[in-house]
Amino acid sequence: MEENDHSIIRAVLTGDKEAYGKLVVRHSPTVFRVAFRITGDEADAEEVVQEAFLRGYQKLESFESRSEFGTWIYRIAVNCALNMKNKRQPAANYQIAEDADPTQHQVQVADTAADPERLLLSQEIEALQARAMQRLTPTERTAFILRHMEARSTEEIAATLHIAPNSAKQAVFRAVQKLRRGLAPLRVNA
Repeated sequence: MEENDHSIIRAVLTGDKEAYGKLVVRHSPTVFRVAFRITGDEADAEEVVQEAFLRGYQKLESFESRSEFGTWIYRIAVNCALNMKNKRQPAANYQIAEDADPTQHQVQVADTAADPERLLLSQEIEALQARAMQRLTPTERTAFILRHMEARSTEEIAATLHIAPNSAKQAVFRAVQKLRRGLAPLRVNA
């Protein structure tokens, strides 16, 4: 039978420092996934995972056993990822050059074969999506990722970002509105 997180934490706190590795192995995939979605870079995401688990280990005594370790380490990881993102992209770098043709209102998709045109179109769509995500504030981006990619509740988003639940809802709403505007060139008229 697999040990639960709380029993592993008790073991770590009573001197079995090696037991923490079980928590790392168990929760690393989730932490990496959210870190990668926030940072957009695999190496940065790996660094966030290491930093989050290091901070978690250092603050393990402050962990309140009434909550879940997974949620707690997830919050630490989100904060680490946001900190890294802010360090890597100072406020002055948030201006995005407009490359999209404003007269282009439709995107024609080629057949399912991966020919050069389709590959180019996929690259253009990815670039448009990336630009749209970059236009979001760090709070909006994280709230959007947590809600629509990680399926987290408004309360979890609010707790993770240290904001009121209403502010979390507004951040998700603003993100969705900005993304819709940013991805408008992808709409196909039916």
